[in-house]
Amino acid sequence: MECSFCGEQIEPGTETMYVTKRGKISYFCSSKCEKNMLKLKRKSRKVKWTQAYREEKAIRMKPKSGSKKSKSK
Repeated sequence: MECSFCGEQIEPGTETMYVTKRGKISYFCSSKCEKNMLKLKRKSRKVKWTQAYREEKAIRMKPKSGSKKSKSK
């Protein structure tokens, strides 16, 4: 099972489960993840230590094909 905020694997029996009024279930590996998502209302892709941020950064940093610069001497 993965943490709903950071994307890390959660060991069985150590997770915290949060159920909204609409029935959406969120699992958290730590109180740090729980507070960032629920209390502080942060998006996981904007917090540097999350897996979602790392994946998005890899896409942004990927070099675009066809935009290579040639060095002229």
